[in-house]
Order: sequence, then C-alpha cells, then structure tokens
Amino acid sequence: MSNKATREALGETLVELADEGVDVVAVEADLSKSTTTAKLAEKYEERLFNVGIAECNMIDVAAGLSLAGKIAFTGSFAVFATGRAYDQIRNTVCYSNLNVKLSPTHSGISVGPDGGSHQMIEDLALMRVLPGMTVLVPADYQSARAALRIAAKTPGPFYIRLGRTGSEPVYPENHEFVVGKANVLRPGTDVTIIACGLLVAEALKASDSLADEDISAEVIDIASLKPIDAETIIKSALKTGAVVTAEEHSIIGGLGSAVAEVLGEHAPTKMRRVGVKDVFGTSGEPDQLMAFYGLTATDIAAAARELVD
Repeated sequence: MSNKATREALGETLVELADEGVDVVAVEADLSKSTTTAKLAEKYEERLFNVGIAECNMIDVAAGLSLAGKIAFTGSFAVFATGRAYDQIRNTVCYSNLNVKLSPTHSGISVGPDGGSHQMIEDLALMRVLPGMTVLVPADYQSARAALRIAAKTPGPFYIRLGRTGSEPVYPENHEFVVGKANVLRPGTDVTIIACGLLVAEALKASDSLADEDISAEVIDIASLKPIDAETIIKSALKTGAVVTAEEHSIIGGLGSAVAEVLGEHAPTKMRRVGVKDVFGTSGEPDQLMAFYGLTATDIAAAARELVD
C-alpha cells in the first residue's frame, strides 16, 4: 500500500458513513480542501457547514447540530481547532458531554514549512485532560478510517488526531479500532517501545535494527491514548523492564506522560521519552524536522539501546 496521510481518511470516511445512512455532518473553518471535508460536500452539499475563519464558532455550531441529533465532526488544523477553541471545547462540548467529534488535521511538526506557529505539539496534552474526552491517535490511513468510524458510532466527545504528511502503512484494509485497547505489533523480551501516530512505523523500524544487535524489542501502538490500555503497558513493562515512548508531540503531557503515569502507579520501570523536548517547532520539510527533533527510528533505537545497556 502507498503512503497516505491520515487526513485523507476524513473526507472519504464521512462520505462512506453518509452512504450507509449514518447521520454525519461536518463543520469547517475555511479549510475544507486541506482537511478533505470538502469531499463530503461534493456528494452531500447540505452536510458541510463552513463557518469561515471562526474556530470557536465552528465548535459551537457543531455542538448545536449534535443537540439536533446530528453526529457532528469538526475540521480545521489542530493548532487552531484546539488552541483557539479550547474554551468552547471545554465548556460547551465536554462539560455537557455532547456528541461532537473533533477531527483536525495538520497536527505535529510534520506540517512542515508552515513552521512553529502551525505545528501543534501540545494538543494531546490539552485534549486528554478534559473529562469525558476520548483521545485517538491513528498510526496510518487505515487506522484513521477505523478511528473515525468508531467515533461516529460511539456517543460522546472524541478527539481524533490527523496529520498532513503521508504515513507509512501499518495496518491492513478493514482494520478494526477498539477504544481503550493497545495493539502489540511485535513481541519482544528486552525492551518495550510504545508509540503512537507517525512514530509507530518508526518504532517498527527501530525494532528491526535492534534485532540485528540481538536486542528483542516489543512494539506497542497506543492508538487509544484516552482511555489508555494500562493492562497491556504494565504487562509488557514487567516482562522487559525497560520502556521507550515515541510520539510526534511534546514529551510533556502526551504519550510519554500518560505511560509514565501508568508505570509510576503500578509498575515503576526505567524509561526514556522520545518526542519534542519542550520547544516549539520550526520550518522545514517533514523528514528534515523529524530528524532535527530526534523523532526517527535511529533515535528510538538509541534510546532503547541506552536502557538495555
């Protein structure tokens, strides 16, 4: 399968759901082509509401549509959809437990040349702290399709993190997403690599390179960040005694923090966090930025090697 961005799943999946009779709508903030919600309007013009460059209004309109019985998905870029509209997400959507699905695209540093002002690396921290919010971080196109479908069919607020750049295939077609369940992609005995999003493919590459050194690395995809699969994390940590987390997000408040919280309470384990180290993004091509911020398979393998040594 070719590399497809997780954002490409948004418009295509919404059309499929509408075809199946699911009462989905999309609310957009003037970015429907970039987020691909425009695909929904191509077939179902009445199902896309473009409110212009007004992200706060986007959330409130989606909230109103949900109260009218619609399953409302919101678009925009992650930096705007979560940062500008946080008050509306907190006090309108989550406080009232509304059936709104936040599905912004262009998350992380892989946004590329747009630079630090557009590279949202704090969104997982913002979203997972909200009571009632389910937070999903699909690793590839097929995982994103499955995440969007399960969100549409599960009541309550959801945050589905989607990206701009192509993601390497991890899952086959018709992959099923289970909220609250981690996926053990590769068993291992010496070190556990826990990843999400684009870093899942990098974690698998790191496992390959470590195997050449006779280091057995277990790879786990935490596609459901909240609720998180504590049982799988604890079981793996107790087996290997060493954990590396890898995410295209700040190491503060995201996957690394969530795993550390689980281990700190239930199975204290030596660990390393691979992610953005408390700095803003900068301009560059996605592959350059991943290397610059230490988010490659080489960096993950180095962190794992350090723990094992």
